[in-house]
Amino acid sequence: MTPEFYKIFSEYREIAVRYDEPHKAVWCYFNPAPRPCFSLQMLQDLRLMQQNIIDFFHGMDRAREAPIRYLVVCSQIPGIYNLGGDLSLFINLIREQKKKELLDYAIHCIDNVYLNAVNMNLPVTTVSLVEGVALGGGFETALSGNMLIATEDAEMGFPEIRFNLFPGMGAYSLLARLVGTVTAEKMIGSGAIYSAGELYEMGIVNHLIGADKVRESVERILRQHSQSDNGFQAMMLARQRCNPVTYQELEDIVHIWVDAALRLTTRDLKMMERLIKAQQAKMQQQEKRFILRTKQDRRFSGEDVTFPLTDSSGKTVYYDRRQNNDRRRKQDNPKPLRRETAIPSHVS
Repeated sequence: MTPEFYKIFSEYREIAVRYDEPHKAVWCYFNPAPRPCFSLQMLQDLRLMQQNIIDFFHGMDRAREAPIRYLVVCSQIPGIYNLGGDLSLFINLIREQKKKELLDYAIHCIDNVYLNAVNMNLPVTTVSLVEGVALGGGFETALSGNMLIATEDAEMGFPEIRFNLFPGMGAYSLLARLVGTVTAEKMIGSGAIYSAGELYEMGIVNHLIGADKVRESVERILRQHSQSDNGFQAMMLARQRCNPVTYQELEDIVHIWVDAALRLTTRDLKMMERLIKAQQAKMQQQEKRFILRTKQDRRFSGEDVTFPLTDSSGKTVYYDRRQNNDRRRKQDNPKPLRRETAIPSHVS
């Protein structure tokens, strides 16, 4: 493997990225701070990871078989996939009428959603694995995968209408292509939360699996999929040609969302604040029930190691970073979000 390959698994602050060699899969685990929503730092980490994968493919020998066939996006927080946009940030920016900053956040959201939806324009299948709750932007991200796998106890929905807004980072575009505009508007406009079973019957969830032995179930699905990988890749290209999700469409809708967000009233913002408290209570409840998921997620290896050691890319590792398994520390001054590389202008 090249240094460019190992760069994909760099140290990120709010995601963990691991390689599953037998299935040629990159597993990306959400671990945002301080709540399980899309923080600025997490958006930056996700975009950087996508760009590292793109750069690796562009630099590799085309005659060689690629070591990556799948990108599996899931959560490191048991019971919660993702609760959506950063409502605390939204409230502050809306109260101060900071349109540019609100638009910047939203653009970074659709950068991630778009590249996931078009599988980064690579021979890679993007997989969303939802365990637990996926709301708002979390549901949008799950929908952007080429394949959506959910556990039977998972729940998904768009609660934004409760505070007089709508999910503006891809929900309408992605849902309308899956179930039509009438059903999409019903789902978005009702604010209802759907079970994974209901979404499976609607054709939104592709694979419904049990809540136990999740990893084994996903690996079985990947093995089955890989047997017809060429056909599935061709079908994804046909889907994007027949009914493409364009970046321009997502960007246009983001501008609609920003304008609508800036018109929210004090009453609407108070409803947002109540949802934030509910998110915090949900997080505290989960932390009491579970230890953060580190087990097999961390290295795909159960071998004992001693430190310091030299890793596969030649770097010296002085301590076991896995011991610091709760990285959701509140940051007083998060780094400003930046776009690692612009979305290619030639991609429609």
